[in-house]
Amino acid sequence: MFAVIKTGGRQYRVVADDVLEIGKIAGDVGTIVQLGEVLVVGGETPVLGTPTVAGASVAAEVLQHKRGPKVIAFKKRRRKNSRRKRGYRDELTVLRITEILTDNAKPTIGPRPKKAKVAAAPTEDAA
Repeated sequence: MFAVIKTGGRQYRVVADDVLEIGKIAGDVGTIVQLGEVLVVGGETPVLGTPTVAGASVAAEVLQHKRGPKVIAFKKRRRKNSRRKRGYRDELTVLRITEILTDNAKPTIGPRPKKAKVAAAPTEDAA
């Protein structure tokens, strides 16, 4: 089963366990957020929304908030000694899609537990 969602003015085709970067949304790292603008729910019998599918949503776990690559806008007017250099970085949120919900269902899958870091075993010094 797949879904087409709309967030931040862009559309994404998602399935369960997809990891994607979208424009920054509210939500703490490790929590489950619901994305409500579902345009298409696909499967054996696809459901098209007009404009959205009623009662459908996508549950996703927030993995991290980060900034995108640096984008430089440089403008130069030749022979005028006029230059302008501006740059920016987009604020992004990394999500993992946990499940696709229909019929106003609530998310059943919680966030994945964090992996514990394994400490290096102490080596014995041969003296």
